[in-house]
Amino acid sequence: MPLGDETHPHSPEDPRRDAILRLAKRRFMTDGYAGSRMEPIAREAGVSTATLYGYFPGKAELFTAVINDAAEDFSRQMDHVRMTTGPAREQLTVFVTAYADFMSDPFVRAVFRLVVAERPRFQAVAMRFFERGRSHFGGVLIKALETLDDAGEIKVDKPSWAAGHLMGMIEHPVFFVPLVTGDDVLVKRSNAQVAEDAVETFLARYGV
Repeated sequence: MPLGDETHPHSPEDPRRDAILRLAKRRFMTDGYAGSRMEPIAREAGVSTATLYGYFPGKAELFTAVINDAAEDFSRQMDHVRMTTGPAREQLTVFVTAYADFMSDPFVRAVFRLVVAERPRFQAVAMRFFERGRSHFGGVLIKALETLDDAGEIKVDKPSWAAGHLMGMIEHPVFFVPLVTGDDVLVKRSNAQVAEDAVETFLARYGV
Protein backbone atom coordinates (compact mmCIF):
# COMPACT_ATOMS: atom_id res chain seq x y z
CA MET A 1 0.00 0.00 0.00
CA PRO A 2 1.49 3.38 -0.94
CA LEU A 3 2.45 5.64 1.89
CA GLY A 4 0.46 8.79 2.53
CA ASP A 5 0.98 12.05 0.66
CA GLU A 6 1.08 14.37 3.67
CA THR A 7 4.87 14.71 3.67
CA HIS A 8 6.50 17.24 1.35
CA PRO A 9 8.61 15.44 -1.29
CA HIS A 10 11.79 17.21 -0.24
CA SER A 11 11.31 17.04 3.52
CA PRO A 12 14.36 15.69 5.39
CA GLU A 13 12.02 13.19 7.08
CA ASP A 14 10.05 11.73 4.22
CA PRO A 15 9.03 8.08 4.65
CA ARG A 16 8.33 7.61 0.95
CA ARG A 17 11.72 8.93 -0.09
CA ASP A 18 13.41 6.86 2.62
CA ALA A 19 11.62 3.74 1.41
CA ILE A 20 12.63 4.42 -2.19
CA LEU A 21 16.27 4.92 -1.25
CA ARG A 22 16.31 1.83 0.95
CA LEU A 23 14.86 -0.40 -1.77
CA ALA A 24 16.94 1.20 -4.51
CA LYS A 25 20.11 0.64 -2.50
CA ARG A 26 19.22 -3.03 -2.16
CA ARG A 27 18.49 -3.31 -5.87
CA PHE A 28 21.68 -1.56 -6.95
CA MET A 29 23.77 -3.69 -4.62
CA THR A 30 22.13 -6.91 -5.82
CA ASP A 31 21.65 -6.26 -9.54
CA GLY A 32 24.13 -3.47 -10.23
CA TYR A 33 23.30 -0.21 -11.95
CA ALA A 34 22.60 -1.67 -15.39
CA GLY A 35 20.41 -4.46 -14.03
CA SER A 36 18.22 -2.25 -11.85
CA ARG A 37 14.96 -0.81 -13.17
CA MET A 38 12.83 1.98 -11.81
CA GLU A 39 9.46 0.23 -11.95
CA PRO A 40 10.32 -2.69 -9.61
CA ILE A 41 11.93 -0.25 -7.19
CA ALA A 42 8.75 1.82 -7.08
CA ARG A 43 6.61 -1.29 -6.59
CA GLU A 44 8.77 -2.65 -3.76
CA ALA A 45 8.89 0.78 -2.10
CA GLY A 46 5.08 0.96 -2.16
CA VAL A 47 4.84 4.04 -4.37
CA SER A 48 3.64 4.65 -7.89
CA THR A 49 6.09 5.00 -10.74
CA ALA A 50 4.93 8.60 -11.16
CA THR A 51 5.75 9.29 -7.52
CA LEU A 52 9.20 7.75 -7.94
CA TYR A 53 9.92 9.94 -10.95
CA GLY A 54 8.62 12.90 -9.00
CA TYR A 55 11.44 12.40 -6.53
CA PHE A 56 14.10 11.26 -8.99
CA PRO A 57 13.78 12.18 -12.70
CA GLY A 58 15.85 9.18 -13.79
CA LYS A 59 17.93 6.22 -12.68
CA ALA A 60 21.13 8.29 -12.65
CA GLU A 61 19.60 10.75 -10.18
CA LEU A 62 18.33 7.88 -8.03
CA PHE A 63 21.75 6.21 -8.00
CA THR A 64 23.44 9.48 -7.03
CA ALA A 65 20.95 9.94 -4.19
CA VAL A 66 21.56 6.37 -2.98
CA ILE A 67 25.33 6.88 -2.82
CA ASN A 68 24.97 10.27 -1.14
CA ASP A 69 22.59 8.71 1.40
CA ALA A 70 25.11 5.92 2.06
CA ALA A 71 27.82 8.54 2.57
CA GLU A 72 25.62 10.31 5.12
CA ASP A 73 25.02 7.02 6.92
CA PHE A 74 28.75 6.28 6.99
CA SER A 75 29.43 9.78 8.32
CA ARG A 76 27.09 9.17 11.23
CA GLN A 77 28.87 5.90 11.99
CA MET A 78 32.30 7.48 11.64
CA ASP A 79 31.37 10.25 14.07
CA HIS A 80 31.65 7.61 16.80
CA VAL A 81 35.24 6.78 15.81
CA ARG A 82 37.27 9.28 17.76
CA MET A 83 40.58 9.36 19.56
CA THR A 84 40.60 8.91 23.32
CA THR A 85 43.02 10.29 25.85
CA GLY A 86 45.89 8.43 27.45
CA PRO A 87 49.20 6.92 26.31
CA ALA A 88 49.89 6.63 22.58
CA ARG A 89 49.42 2.87 22.51
CA GLU A 90 46.02 3.10 24.20
CA GLN A 91 44.79 5.97 22.02
CA LEU A 92 45.86 4.34 18.79
CA THR A 93 44.52 0.91 19.72
CA VAL A 94 41.06 2.26 20.55
CA PHE A 95 40.96 4.23 17.32
CA VAL A 96 42.12 1.51 14.92
CA THR A 97 39.93 -1.13 16.58
CA ALA A 98 36.90 1.05 15.89
CA TYR A 99 38.19 1.67 12.38
CA ALA A 100 38.60 -2.09 11.82
CA ASP A 101 35.05 -2.71 13.04
CA PHE A 102 33.73 -0.14 10.58
CA MET A 103 35.80 -1.27 7.59
CA SER A 104 34.97 -4.95 8.16
CA ASP A 105 31.22 -4.34 7.97
CA PRO A 106 29.89 -6.30 4.95
CA PHE A 107 27.53 -3.45 4.11
CA VAL A 108 30.44 -1.01 3.87
CA ARG A 109 32.20 -3.33 1.43
CA ALA A 110 29.02 -3.81 -0.59
CA VAL A 111 28.58 -0.07 -1.06
CA PHE A 112 32.25 0.35 -1.97
CA ARG A 113 31.92 -2.39 -4.59
CA LEU A 114 28.93 -0.58 -6.04
CA VAL A 115 30.73 2.76 -6.13
CA VAL A 116 33.86 1.26 -7.70
CA ALA A 117 31.84 -0.59 -10.33
CA GLU A 118 30.06 2.57 -11.43
CA ARG A 119 32.94 5.01 -11.01
CA PRO A 120 33.53 5.52 -14.77
CA ARG A 121 29.91 6.61 -15.15
CA PHE A 122 29.63 8.53 -11.88
CA GLN A 123 33.20 9.69 -11.25
CA ALA A 124 32.30 12.88 -9.38
CA VAL A 125 29.88 11.04 -7.09
CA ALA A 126 32.45 8.31 -6.42
CA MET A 127 35.23 10.79 -5.64
CA ARG A 128 33.03 12.68 -3.17
CA PHE A 129 32.20 9.39 -1.49
CA PHE A 130 35.85 8.35 -1.11
CA GLU A 131 37.08 11.80 -0.08
CA ARG A 132 34.44 12.04 2.61
CA GLY A 133 35.59 8.80 4.24
CA ARG A 134 39.23 9.77 3.96
CA SER A 135 38.70 13.16 5.60
CA HIS A 136 36.62 11.71 8.44
CA PHE A 137 39.05 9.02 9.51
CA GLY A 138 42.32 10.37 8.18
CA GLY A 139 41.76 13.89 9.44
CA VAL A 140 41.03 12.74 12.99
CA LEU A 141 44.06 10.45 13.04
CA ILE A 142 46.44 13.04 11.57
CA LYS A 143 45.52 15.58 14.25
CA ALA A 144 45.99 12.96 16.96
CA LEU A 145 49.41 12.01 15.62
CA GLU A 146 50.44 15.65 15.57
CA THR A 147 49.37 15.99 19.21
CA LEU A 148 51.25 12.83 20.22
CA ASP A 149 54.32 14.08 18.36
CA ASP A 150 54.16 17.42 20.18
CA ALA A 151 53.92 15.52 23.48
CA GLY A 152 57.05 13.54 22.62
CA GLU A 153 55.27 10.16 22.61
CA ILE A 154 55.97 9.47 18.94
CA LYS A 155 58.18 10.97 16.26
CA VAL A 156 56.52 11.58 12.89
CA ASP A 157 57.94 13.92 10.26
CA LYS A 158 54.91 13.59 7.99
CA PRO A 159 51.73 12.85 9.98
CA SER A 160 49.69 12.23 6.83
CA TRP A 161 52.10 9.50 5.72
CA ALA A 162 52.17 7.95 9.18
CA ALA A 163 48.36 7.97 9.31
CA GLY A 164 48.27 6.25 5.93
CA HIS A 165 50.68 3.57 7.16
CA LEU A 166 48.57 2.80 10.21
CA MET A 167 45.24 2.83 8.40
CA GLY A 168 46.69 0.69 5.62
CA MET A 169 47.63 -2.04 8.08
CA ILE A 170 43.97 -2.17 9.10
CA GLU A 171 42.43 -1.81 5.65
CA HIS A 172 44.35 -4.60 3.94
CA PRO A 173 43.22 -7.57 6.05
CA VAL A 174 39.73 -6.48 7.08
CA PHE A 175 38.61 -4.60 3.97
CA PHE A 176 40.62 -5.13 0.79
CA VAL A 177 41.12 -8.90 1.06
CA PRO A 178 37.39 -9.66 1.43
CA LEU A 179 36.58 -6.87 -1.05
CA VAL A 180 38.65 -8.61 -3.72
CA THR A 181 37.74 -12.19 -2.80
CA GLY A 182 34.03 -11.54 -2.47
CA ASP A 183 34.01 -12.28 1.26
CA ASP A 184 35.10 -15.88 0.62
CA VAL A 185 38.44 -15.36 2.35
CA LEU A 186 38.33 -13.76 5.79
CA VAL A 187 41.26 -13.06 8.06
CA LYS A 188 41.74 -15.47 10.95
CA ARG A 189 42.70 -12.70 13.34
CA SER A 190 39.97 -10.80 15.14
CA ASN A 191 39.64 -7.06 14.58
CA ALA A 192 41.16 -6.53 18.04
CA GLN A 193 44.18 -8.65 17.09
CA VAL A 194 44.58 -6.86 13.76
CA ALA A 195 44.48 -3.52 15.59
CA GLU A 196 46.95 -4.65 18.25
CA ASP A 197 49.42 -5.93 15.63
CA ALA A 198 49.09 -2.73 13.59
CA VAL A 199 49.74 -0.48 16.59
CA GLU A 200 52.71 -2.61 17.64
CA THR A 201 54.26 -2.30 14.18
CA PHE A 202 53.43 1.41 14.01
CA LEU A 203 55.09 2.15 17.35
CA ALA A 204 58.14 0.10 16.37
CA ARG A 205 58.55 2.56 13.49
CA TYR A 206 57.38 5.83 15.02
CA GLY A 207 57.63 5.30 18.79
CA VAL A 208 60.31 6.97 20.91
